Amino acid sequence: MQKTGFLIDMDGVIYKGAEPIPGAVEFINGLKEKGFPFLFLTNNSQRTSRDVCYKLLKMGFNVTDEDIFTCAMATARYLASKTPQGTAYVIGEGGLLTELHKAGYSIVDDHPDYVVIGEGRTIMLESVDKAINMIMKGSKLIATNLDPNCPVANGKYRAGCGAFVAMIEVATGKKAFSVGKPSPVMMRMARKTLDLATDDTVMIGDTMSTDILGAGSMGFTTVLTLSGVTQENDLDGFGYAPDFIVKSIKDLLNVELFEKVIEKHSEKEFMFN
Repeated sequence: MQKTGFLIDMDGVIYKGAEPIPGAVEFINGLKEKGFPFLFLTNNSQRTSRDVCYKLLKMGFNVTDEDIFTCAMATARYLASKTPQGTAYVIGEGGLLTELHKAGYSIVDDHPDYVVIGEGRTIMLESVDKAINMIMKGSKLIATNLDPNCPVANGKYRAGCGAFVAMIEVATGKKAFSVGKPSPVMMRMARKTLDLATDDTVMIGDTMSTDILGAGSMGFTTVLTLSGVTQENDLDGFGYAPDFIVKSIKDLLNVELFEKVIEKHSEKEFMFN
């Protein structure tokens, strides 16, 4: 019988900043010990899977590079499937550049097939102006994700990929195609990476507009954790709902609740210990 597999968001679900969320290490290491397949899904394109893995190992998670699936990986694979050996002008950092090179792409400064926008802490207006002119001349605009902001330490935020993409969309009149969550492109790639059927896929995330929307639209079982972005009083503002809602991933250490999740009992109720 096919085992259930898990797609798991990271920031706000298994850690905050440099600290694991209580119960997260036990839950993830338990999945590994019991043989449940899983992938961490992140809309952060800055770091390589190896960099992300190193951070998790330092926290005590028993993981490998193969357990990480970033929006940079999804973007590179998508572009390679559409235009093999293509060219890209990139606004982003090492994680995105590495994945594009792995996919056979050349990074260029003129007449690229695609302008690809990812996260960046040092994005310059000169680069944005270049991108705008390339798009006006026919290059296609691709976003690794459309998150408007990203949480950082001490409860603060910084501008996300979506904020920069919006600026370029307004300047060019062209809409970006986004590959990251909630795009079905990334969701489908992740499911296929684990060789799972739709009915055997569970998404655990803290953000209604990416994790839950994307996974729910694909027909996956969805578990919302209230340890990150989305809070209980936010839920009435959405026209869709997760299958399960927990205070944090620690609640899934409860055997009875865990079995309900993997049995796909979509009860649409609060499951607090």
